[in-house]
Amino acid sequence: MARRKVLRHLFRFKGFWQSVGVATVGIIYLFRYHRNMRIMFMMGVASFLAGLLLRLNAIELVALCITITVVFIAEIFNTAIEILMNILTTRYHLKIKLVKDIAAAVALLACLNAIAVGYILFARKICQGLN
Repeated sequence: MARRKVLRHLFRFKGFWQSVGVATVGIIYLFRYHRNMRIMFMMGVASFLAGLLLRLNAIELVALCITITVVFIAEIFNTAIEILMNILTTRYHLKIKLVKDIAAAVALLACLNAIAVGYILFARKICQGLN
């Protein structure tokens, strides 16, 4: 009987659905108030649709989806860090500026990586279509 209680506790979904709700609120906030997230989302959707249109193979589509997700994650962390730093102080502080700059650098690197992956995946397909 005790084993059953442990299994019920491990696999309860009430906490799971609360977590999904909280995460959904976060995503809605990002889309409502952060233009960069909307732009990155539209670029991600456009890239994925272009991958389908150009008939990328399964591995290429997986690489594209992972790349798009990494850009989203980097931008989400960048936004979260900026908000956290703004809570700490409204006055200028060099170390807070550095933290924000480093967080922005992560998002920039993810975007540069996405450009490189996009070039690798799409350039050959586009050039084949022109010939």
